[in-house]
Amino acid sequence: MRFVNSATPRWVIIVGDLVLSMFALGLSYLIRFDLNTNLSSFKNEWEQNWKSVLLYLVIKLSVFQLFSIHKGLIRHTSAQDTKRILNAALCCTGIFIGISIYRAAFLNTTYLFPSSIILLEFIISIFFLVGSRFTLKLFYFESNRSSIEPEQVLIFGAGTMGVIAKNTIENDSKIHQKIIGFIDENPKLVGNRINGTRVFAYHQLIDIIRQKQAQRVIVAIANPKKESLKNLLDLCLEHNIKAQRVQNPSTWVNGALTTNKIGKIPIEDLLGRESIQLNQEALSTWVKENTILVSGAAGSIGSGIVKEIAKLSPKKLVLIDQAESDLYELQSELGHMYKNAPLHYLIADIRDKKQLSEIFESEKPSAVFHAAAYKHVPLMEDNPNEAIKTNIQGTKNITDISIAYGIRKFVFISTDKAVNPTNIMGASKRIAEMYIQYKNGQSSTQFITTRFGNVLGSNGSVIPLFQKQIESGGPITLTDDKITRYFMTIPEACQLVLEAFIMGQGGEIFVFDMGEPMKIIDLAKKMIALNGYEVDKDIEIKITGLRPGEKMYEELLADLETTLPTHHPKILIAQTRNAGEAFETQLNELLTLDKEVMEKVKIMKEIVPEFISENSSFSALDHA
Repeated sequence: MRFVNSATPRWVIIVGDLVLSMFALGLSYLIRFDLNTNLSSFKNEWEQNWKSVLLYLVIKLSVFQLFSIHKGLIRHTSAQDTKRILNAALCCTGIFIGISIYRAAFLNTTYLFPSSIILLEFIISIFFLVGSRFTLKLFYFESNRSSIEPEQVLIFGAGTMGVIAKNTIENDSKIHQKIIGFIDENPKLVGNRINGTRVFAYHQLIDIIRQKQAQRVIVAIANPKKESLKNLLDLCLEHNIKAQRVQNPSTWVNGALTTNKIGKIPIEDLLGRESIQLNQEALSTWVKENTILVSGAAGSIGSGIVKEIAKLSPKKLVLIDQAESDLYELQSELGHMYKNAPLHYLIADIRDKKQLSEIFESEKPSAVFHAAAYKHVPLMEDNPNEAIKTNIQGTKNITDISIAYGIRKFVFISTDKAVNPTNIMGASKRIAEMYIQYKNGQSSTQFITTRFGNVLGSNGSVIPLFQKQIESGGPITLTDDKITRYFMTIPEACQLVLEAFIMGQGGEIFVFDMGEPMKIIDLAKKMIALNGYEVDKDIEIKITGLRPGEKMYEELLADLETTLPTHHPKILIAQTRNAGEAFETQLNELLTLDKEVMEKVKIMKEIVPEFISENSSFSALDHA
C-alpha cells in the first residue's frame, strides 16, 4: 500500500515531537539509573518533578514553535531541517541550564533536572527527532517506489551540480530512476563514493555502459569540455542511450533544482568546439569610443552581434530592421539585460536610400555591420526581384551612404552560398560581395566581408524546422539523404565576425573555419535521439527531393579561390577574383532597367560566370 502523498497535519507533528521528547527525558532517567529501576522509583521521581516536567513541555513546545521545526515536509527532510532541530535542542538545553542555575542561586532549591539528565536528554532528543524524520522519509519513498524496474542513470559530473542532480532525482518519487554512478574527469574524485554512489573515470564509460546497462546519461557540469561532451553524446547516440543536461543554475527557481530543469541536450553541443577567444581589449575600446549601426538587427546574426556589442558598454548602438515584431521582441529582451545602454531601435528598410541617409545623418555612426538580407533559397528562387532589391540594391545603398558619411569600418555578412552559387540567393550575395570589394579603396571606408555557412538555431534554419516536426510526431522531411552542410553556433559566428572587424584593414573576404561538414540526415537522426525517440520506430525520416536551387553540399571557397592565414586559427582570407571592367555597367543595368525576370537572371549570370543553376527553371540560361 502506498503512503498517502498529502502533507501530515502540523498539530500531529508537534504532538509527535513532544511525545518523542518525553521518551527522551524518560530514557535519560533510565540511563542515569543504569537501566535498573522499578515502578515505585519512577512514581517517586514523578511526585518530585511533575512540575518540572510540565515546564519542560511548555519550553519544548514554545521553542519548537519558535524554530518552526514542524513546518518542513517530513518526506523532504534535509540538512536544513536537521540544523533547525539542532538549534532548537540547543536552545531548550540552554533554557533548562539557565533555569537550574537561577533556582540554585536565587531560590536555594534544586536544579530543574540533574545535569546528567539535561545532557542525556539533549543527545537522545536530537537522535529521536532527526531519526524519526529520516525513518519516515525512507519509509515514504520505499512505500511509493514503483514496482517497475527503475531506469539506470549515470551522471556526468561529480561536482556540486552533479550531487544536487542526484539528490533531486532521488527525492522525486514520480521519477523511476536509479543513479548507478558518477562519471568525472577529475582524477582526485575517481574511485571515491559520493553519497554512497561511486565515481568512475571518463575512460571507463564504455565499460560502464556495457556492465551496468545504463539507459540514460545526465550531464551535470556548468561548462564541460566541448570535445569530451561531444564524444559522450556520440557514444550515447551510438548505444541508443538517452542523454539530458542540467540547465544553468541561473534558471533554477529560487536557486533550487527541480526535475523539469533537467532537459534535452542542445544540438549545438554535438559540434564539440571550444568557445572562441576574442581580442576583447581592442574590441571594447573601439565599441566604447564609437557609434555602431547594425542592419538586420532583429535577425539571428544581427541580434547576436548586437548582444555581443551591448555587453561592452557601447557609446551608442543603432539597430535598424524592417521587421517590426522581431525588433520589438529584441527591444523587450535587451531592455531587461541592458537597461542603461544607449540602444536606438529604428524601423527602416535598406532599400529606401533616402531613409537610410536620414538615419546616418542623425545617428552619425562610425562603423556598420550589414546583416540585413533575404536568405531562404527556395523563396528567393521564386522571387528573384526581391532578392535583387534587398540583397544587391539594399547592399549598394548602405555601401554608398557609408562612403558618403565617412564610415570608418563596414562589415558585410555574407554566406557560403555565394561560393559557386547554384541559386538566386547565393548569386545575389556574391554580387553584393563583389560590389563591396569594388568600392574598397575608393574612399577612407574599410570594407570587410565575412563568409560562413549555416547557423544552428537561426530563424528559418533546419534545426527549428526539424524540432517542430519531431514535436508534431513527424515525419522529418529531408530533401536528400546525401546532402551536407557546414554548421556553427550563433555565438561562434558573431564572435568571429567581431574578430574580423578588429583585424580587417579593408578589402578582405574572411572565411571561417567551420570544421567538418555534417550530413543533414545524421543531424536529423541525432535530433530524434536527443528528443528520446527512435528513428523510423517513433519518427520517420522522409526524403522529398532537392528544392529549386539547392546544392548537395556547400563550399567556403570557389574553384579559383585560395586562402591566406591570419593571426586567428579559425579565420582565413579568401583570395578572390576582382570584378571585371564591365561590372559597374552590368550592375547598373541589373538594378535600373525594367526587364523580365529571365533577363535579369541572365545579367546576374554574366556578372557571376560561376553561377550555374541547379534544379531550377533558370537552368535554361546556362545552355543558351
